[in-house]
Amino acid sequence: MPKSKVSVDAAAPLALNEHGFNAQCELPYSLRAAHIRSAMKDFLSFLELINDSLVSKDIDPLESFLMPANFSSIVGEFMAAAIPRYCPTLTKNRYHNGHPDLIPVGVYTNDASLHADQGIEIKASRHISGWQGHNAEDVWLMVFVFSSSSPRDAINGEPFAPFHFVKVIGAQIAKSDWNFSGRSATSRRTITATVNGSGFKKMEANWIYRAKGGESPGKLPKKQRL
Repeated sequence: MPKSKVSVDAAAPLALNEHGFNAQCELPYSLRAAHIRSAMKDFLSFLELINDSLVSKDIDPLESFLMPANFSSIVGEFMAAAIPRYCPTLTKNRYHNGHPDLIPVGVYTNDASLHADQGIEIKASRHISGWQGHNAEDVWLMVFVFSSSSPRDAINGEPFAPFHFVKVIGAQIAKSDWNFSGRSATSRRTITATVNGSGFKKMEANWIYRAKGGESPGKLPKKQRL
């Protein structure tokens, strides 16, 4: 592997906008914006620790060589694990691949459910809209939108851009707030559903965090998906 051209300082993620949290947002299960802020800070500390170690050994930062979907998954999984550390009324769904990611404590046996009718689904994406899931369903959805470098940057000759959270939005959305995307008989693409305009409006109206108005100071890949 070629030596990293990124310095330790450049690889560090950007700090949160401490004034960017919405005190008026409505959150379920006694979850508060302060809990989400603490979990976000934990992820930034985690990524800084990892990248500091990688770059000090002349290895590129994590987000610059992981497949974009894999890195988005890491962000989402970390947030789902971190939020219950601060919110005692929520727990990570202990059922393997259970839905949603967070469920209320003590409601389901062993805090595990294949498909619970209560809870919060967590997603992370570089994309500012059009978030995807495997099913169109009624769910309280929270999305962590971020900007960061990806393996495509090196291919395109673009400089490294440090990770930062762009916005966090969430709301209860219905099946009608998704557009189902089928596939042709010859396609190998995974069948998905995409949050449509009505769902996006509900979530944007209940924004939780915005950095500089929720718009990225850097680029956001137009076609990036989870």
